[in-house]
Amino acid sequence: MDGSLSDAVDSTAAQGRRAPLPLLTAIAPEPWRVLAARAIEPNGYYLPDWELAVNASARGRTGVHVLTAWSHAADTGHDTAPRLSGLLPVVSAWDAYRLPLQALVSADPYGTLGTPPIDRDIATEAISGLLQRARTAGAHALVLRNMSLDGPAMQAFTEVLRQQGLAPRVLQSHARACLDATRDADDLLRDALGTKKLKELRRLRNRLAEHGDVTFRVARTPADVSTELEVFLELEASGWKAKRGTALRQDEGDAAFIRRATAALAAHDRCEIVILRAGATPVAGAIVLRHQDRAFYFKIGIDERFAKLSPGVQLTLDLTRHLCADPSIRTADSTANAGHPMIDPIWRDRLSIGDVLLPLRRRDLQVELVHAALAARLLCRGALRGGLHAFRKVLHRMR
Repeated sequence: MDGSLSDAVDSTAAQGRRAPLPLLTAIAPEPWRVLAARAIEPNGYYLPDWELAVNASARGRTGVHVLTAWSHAADTGHDTAPRLSGLLPVVSAWDAYRLPLQALVSADPYGTLGTPPIDRDIATEAISGLLQRARTAGAHALVLRNMSLDGPAMQAFTEVLRQQGLAPRVLQSHARACLDATRDADDLLRDALGTKKLKELRRLRNRLAEHGDVTFRVARTPADVSTELEVFLELEASGWKAKRGTALRQDEGDAAFIRRATAALAAHDRCEIVILRAGATPVAGAIVLRHQDRAFYFKIGIDERFAKLSPGVQLTLDLTRHLCADPSIRTADSTANAGHPMIDPIWRDRLSIGDVLLPLRRRDLQVELVHAALAARLLCRGALRGGLHAFRKVLHRMR
């Protein structure tokens, strides 16, 4: 980020009332890890080893600031050293949207979930502290991007705002695929895909086996994760993501971030690399994060020479069985776009995700301005996407 947070939030700086926000790098990893273990809701993308690696080098995501809340009450009820009870990496509305609004916005954690870590035992106190910290930084509104809308964290935010005479406003929402990993995998896949589709996938797997025994390997240790990550990066960079310039290996900062993050997370049993091979040839791979009782299906890469044999689907079927067999995992978030053609038919449960505007002041015209500007931006982006989709359909008919 370009440091504009201190200029774009509020004019109160000129009056000397603003308390500047610290950079994310000011937060030590260990208190953050303790908070993550106590978090009211899991989010692999706001674990310290992930987010600090993102902030260190990932393209367009460095130099963010942070809202924090601290509690002096230990479990025993006696005063002790302050304990981190809430944390939210933030950027200015200018950095997030290129809009000069008096608002703070949750930082993009290089993953599609922005639910912040909040201490489950003192959630009200922690959220009140975060909101007050945003106010003292000069913000009139706080925007939570890609928030889990039905989870306990959003419920706690809503209750705190209600107590303050305020209410959250959902700017946009969608439902994306998630997995109920408490179910028997075979029953789940039979219900989701049906016997005919499963038979077809078995036929394709047999064809894949003509290139060598099909194996599914899960790398968990830091050394194995580092080795298999390179396999994944090569797979990802061999396909359509490379043509669009979005493969992680194509940018030095992104490559450095993912190598640092996965190794650090693996040291705390928070990351797996899964690879599907036909003989010695890797045909599909994915990065999976873990936090509390939830897994996060971050990215997938395939060898497109085998595309007709559905290697991504085959990998997902094996990953589904792997997660359902793990008693420590109850759910898995696909972190995919709504209506994703590969994952939606397989993982049939849904997670409601959205961008939420939190007003920080009552009867505030600045809040209305922020809301109107963001609503207009969403409307324009939606119209642009619709026009692009129509244009592509016309081109397709002309061919």
